[in-house]
Amino acid sequence: MGKKTIVLGVIGADCHAVGNKILDYSLTEAGYNVVNIGVLSPQEDFINAAIETDADVIMVSSLYGHGEIDCRGMREKCDEAGLAGIKLYVGGNIVVGKQDFSEVRSRFVQMGFDRVYPPGTSVETALKDLNEDMGLLEVIGA
Repeated sequence: MGKKTIVLGVIGADCHAVGNKILDYSLTEAGYNVVNIGVLSPQEDFINAAIETDADVIMVSSLYGHGEIDCRGMREKCDEAGLAGIKLYVGGNIVVGKQDFSEVRSRFVQMGFDRVYPPGTSVETALKDLNEDMGLLEVIGA
């Protein structure tokens, strides 16, 4: 079984790169093939990269608070592009203001995201979920 591929990037008009670099490093160290499309990335860049690399997961981050707007319709676009079933992860400061995160999570799940993370989530938490979703619980990062 080959390495699982993750398309990683910062969506929309967001230019926050530090968390992106930390995720890239941590996921690579854990044995994943990371395709980092960087910052200021529209949905289409994530989708095109996922198609080109036969990715297993698209991991979206946002820190500037407009993730909900930037991510709207992404599952449908993935499905239309032939990526039905690809895992969609999103995390960071993905909404404007202080909101009940259980409600935020619910909205993103309704939009088709498989995993939704609040600000301050540890890389270890995301890795645990990723390993579980990829069926690699004891293989990678064990």
